[in-house]
Amino acid sequence: MTYDNSSFPRPRVDRRTALAGAGAAATALTLAACSSYGGSESSPAAAEPNPGAELAKTADVPVGGGVISGDTVITQPTAGTFQGFSSTCTHLGCKVNEVVDGLIKCPCHKSDFRLDGTVANGPAARPLDGRSIRVEGDHVVSS
Repeated sequence: MTYDNSSFPRPRVDRRTALAGAGAAATALTLAACSSYGGSESSPAAAEPNPGAELAKTADVPVGGGVISGDTVITQPTAGTFQGFSSTCTHLGCKVNEVVDGLIKCPCHKSDFRLDGTVANGPAARPLDGRSIRVEGDHVVSS
């Protein structure tokens, strides 16, 4: 049996509908890609470590630099001064991944933060969230 398709109406999609669909798809893909880096600015930050939990040895945190311990960035801007920050970037929730050349770096969209947590280079518009830390002997612990 042979079918004649000429008797069936062909669906028509106008240009406006096609462009709107393509835009919606692009937006969905962009949101999915950003969320795979760790969430969005509105997602809750990772919980702070339990008070007293050891984060690093003081000797492992270089003066003028820092280290990342779990969800906490520990910096030592000047000798004997330690500061703690969340490792979640304030731009779109990615995790910062290194502290080099006096900057805390986010790999996702290239935001950089100074050792005091303030923004050095955007697109992040606000500083890293602070974390409460203290030094006990030769250890940096959460407080």
